[in-house]
Amino acid sequence: MRKIVWLAGVLVVALAIGGYVFLNGERQPPLRYRTVPVERGSVVSIVTATGTINPVVLVQVGTQVSGMIKSLHADFNSRVKAGDVVAIIDPAPFKARRDQAASNLEMAKANVVRARADVAQRKREMDRVNSLIAQQFVSQNDVDVARTNYESAAAQLKLAEAQVKQAEAALNAAELDLKYTVIRSPVNGIVVARNVEVGQTVAASFATPNLFLIALDLTQMQVDTNVSESDIGGITEGKEATFTVDAYPGEQFRGVIKQVRLAPINVQNVVTYNVVVGVDNRDLRLKPGMTANVSIVVAKRDQVLKVPNAALRFTPPKTDQGGARPSEARAAKGDGTAGTAAAVRSENGPVRTVWRLGSSGEPEPVTVQTGISDGMATEVIAGGLGEGDQVIVGLELPRSERAQHQLPPGFGTGQRRGRDRGL
Repeated sequence: MRKIVWLAGVLVVALAIGGYVFLNGERQPPLRYRTVPVERGSVVSIVTATGTINPVVLVQVGTQVSGMIKSLHADFNSRVKAGDVVAIIDPAPFKARRDQAASNLEMAKANVVRARADVAQRKREMDRVNSLIAQQFVSQNDVDVARTNYESAAAQLKLAEAQVKQAEAALNAAELDLKYTVIRSPVNGIVVARNVEVGQTVAASFATPNLFLIALDLTQMQVDTNVSESDIGGITEGKEATFTVDAYPGEQFRGVIKQVRLAPINVQNVVTYNVVVGVDNRDLRLKPGMTANVSIVVAKRDQVLKVPNAALRFTPPKTDQGGARPSEARAAKGDGTAGTAAAVRSENGPVRTVWRLGSSGEPEPVTVQTGISDGMATEVIAGGLGEGDQVIVGLELPRSERAQHQLPPGFGTGQRRGRDRGL
């Protein structure tokens, strides 16, 4: 009898231990979902880009003659007017060339006078021979010689006259080079850069050297940005743009898109387009060369339904043995909308599937047509969602698993195995 009671007690303890292990040891906790209500609000689609602030018109002042800089009459930040002298190149060599060209012109004019006198003499000789040939005092050969001498003298006169024109052109060129030794500002503006010093020799043989950079007007600036080809479609002239600069942290400047240039910029197979943003800079706070972080408003929708982008990326985990999600399996038995929504496209926008938490606590697929996005939320144009519906954005993990996911790779699993082995 005692043995039977002892066996019964052991059996009860074994059943209790087995039930505890079955109910608490191996049972998986139910899935909990993190949800966010569908709201109404504004969605603003923005394209960001980095650009450089530049003057609208930047004139490069160079020199057309080579020589040594004798004096400078403008410096950095100097205000100049059109025609003001900004630099002078040593004019002594050019004056010598001008004087030489003037003397060559005088020699050419003297040659013309001599050639005319020679022509007159040959003309008289030819007339005398022609008057004597009728009386047979001279031979026909003398007549031919006299005519040839006259024609040769006339040709020499034309050559001398041409040499005069050539000498005049050389003198004009020498005077023009002498004039170019005085470098003047072509526009009214501010000197942004000065690239030469007094005594420096500049050479204009192959390319015009850049002596000064003059900004036409610093009260009107522009931001030159590079926008990728994937974002250029929604950018048109007249749209508003805002930007920030490092010199004034936390302050936004406003501008308007003035031009979307058609010339593509290809750098390492990445195609971008230059978008020019006009900026009012009456207070002169913006300086040329500053780096601007530009945000361009492509589209804006007010008081529209919007869902978080996390809801568009969420898919429920696989739970059943067949590898299908329970809600998807039920949807597949119906009309099959959830299985094909991801591939459907519409004229107004793509068709996506979001998962809504149903009354039974399980996710339900809902097909929606999406519009613009601001990176955090996406506009819902049409679909089965309404304001206040709870859409699923992720899984609510238990505290132990949440801490496990927060550990770096390789940590947690080995420690747990160590505890299991009694280490």
